Amino acid sequence: MFNRRQFLRGAGAITAAASAAAVGKAALAALPEPVIQTGASTAPPLVPATGRPYNPVVTLNGWTLPWRMNQGVKEFHLVAEPVVREMMPGFKAHLWGYNGQSPGPTIEVVEGDRVRIFVTNRLPELTSVHWHGQRLPCGMDGVTGLTQPGIAPGKTFVYEFVARRPGTFMYHSHGDEMVQMAMGMMGMWITHPRGRHPLIDEVDRDFCFLLNAFDIDPGSYTPKVMTMLDFNLWCWNSRIFPGIDPLVVRHMDKVRIRIGNLTMTSHPIHLHGHEFLVTGTDGGPTPKSARQHEITENIAVGQMRQLDFLADEEGDWAIHCHKSHHTMNPMGHDVPTLIGVDHSGVARQITRLIPDYMAMGERGMKDMTEMEMPLPENTPPMMAGDGPFGSIGMGGMMSVVKVRRGQPRGDYRDPGWYAHPPGTVAYEFTGELPAPARFQAEGPGAMPAVKPPHDVEVRARKPAGGHGAHH
Repeated sequence: MFNRRQFLRGAGAITAAASAAAVGKAALAALPEPVIQTGASTAPPLVPATGRPYNPVVTLNGWTLPWRMNQGVKEFHLVAEPVVREMMPGFKAHLWGYNGQSPGPTIEVVEGDRVRIFVTNRLPELTSVHWHGQRLPCGMDGVTGLTQPGIAPGKTFVYEFVARRPGTFMYHSHGDEMVQMAMGMMGMWITHPRGRHPLIDEVDRDFCFLLNAFDIDPGSYTPKVMTMLDFNLWCWNSRIFPGIDPLVVRHMDKVRIRIGNLTMTSHPIHLHGHEFLVTGTDGGPTPKSARQHEITENIAVGQMRQLDFLADEEGDWAIHCHKSHHTMNPMGHDVPTLIGVDHSGVARQITRLIPDYMAMGERGMKDMTEMEMPLPENTPPMMAGDGPFGSIGMGGMMSVVKVRRGQPRGDYRDPGWYAHPPGTVAYEFTGELPAPARFQAEGPGAMPAVKPPHDVEVRARKPAGGHGAHH
C-alpha cells in the first residue's frame, strides 16, 4: 500500500504519463489521503477505528478503502486512473480502475452515515461515478450529462449523501460507460446496519466480490472494448483461477458471501457441500418467509445477491459459475470439435515444419491442463491449477471454500489442502470392496427440519335442505 507522498511522486507511473491527466499538489492538499494499492492478494478486514462500529467484510483479492472523519462526515478519496492488474501469476492486463486497482477498493459505511466521496480523474477523458442501488439526491446519482457535468481530466468532484439503507451495492463509471466499464471501472459498496436488524443476521465471516469479464487477445494486454458477447476472461474481481484466493473459514462459522454482477450475462453461482439462503438482493434484505435453501443462485446483469450459510462440513469445497465456458481461461471460440478424430499422422508431418506444434482435442480438452503447450507472452493457460490429486482443470470464475475445524477465529490465511479422513476419498475399483468406512460426515441430515404446523380442527357443516341446496 502506498501513501500520499508516493502518490504525488508518481502514482500511475505504471502507465505512460502522457495518457493520464496531471493533478496538482495544491488540488490534493485538502483532500483525504489518496491511498493506492497495487497488490492482488486478499487484504484482511479493515476494522473501523472511527465512526460507528460494524463487522467488516473481506474483499476477495481486494481491499477496503480507508476514510477520515471530518466533523461527523465520513470522507473517502477515489482516484480514477489507468492501472495494471495481475489477473493471475504471470498474466497482467492494462485496465482502468480506482486507486491502483480494478475493481476499485470496497467502500464500507454504516446505515445513517453522511458520506462524502472525492473523485479525482486521472484518465484521458471525462468520467463520473454512479452509486448503483443507493437512495440519494438525483444530482448525486453520477450520470454524465444527465445529473452532472462529466469530471474532466485533472479535476476533482465531490459526491455527498446519507447511506439510507443497509445492503450490498456497487459503484461504477457512468461516462463513456461502454469503454470505461469494459476497461474495469467498478467497485463494491457495503452499507452495514446501524444496529441489530431483524432481517440481517450477524455472521462470523463476510466476503464480497464482483463478477466481471474482459476480452483480451492472447499475447495482448489491453481489453477490446467493443465486445458484446464473446468475452474470453470471466473473472472474480478481475482475477481468474488459479489466481483467485480461497475463501477460508472456520468450521461452524456463519458465512456470508456478497456478489455483484457487472458482466454482460448472468452467472449461476454454485457452492459445493453446503446449502445457502439468499438473504439479500438489490432491493435489500429478503423477507424470511421468501427464503429457501439453494445450492445454485443465478445472478443477472446489474444484480447483487447475498448468500448466507453455515460452514458445517469440513473440506475444500469448490465454488464456481455453472456456465461451463466461464470456468476456462482464454481460448478460441471457433475451435472445431475433433473428439474421436485420429490426427496423429497429420501431427507428425506438421511437427517436421513446426517443432512446437501440438495436436489437441481428439480425446477432449482435459489433456490441455497437463501439457506444457507454448503460449504467447502474457497469455494464461486455458485451464490450470493443481490440487492435491493432480490438475484441477478449471479456470475463470472458480475458487475454493476451505472449511477447517482448527482455523482460528478471524484468521484468513490459507491452511493448505484438506487432510481427508481415511476411507473418505473416492478410489479405483480393483474387484474387491474394503470394509465399509464410517465416515465422519455421517450424522443428522444437513437440511434443517421444518416443524409441522400445529393441529387444526376442521368442522364441516352440511348446507340446510330445501330448494337450491346441493348434496
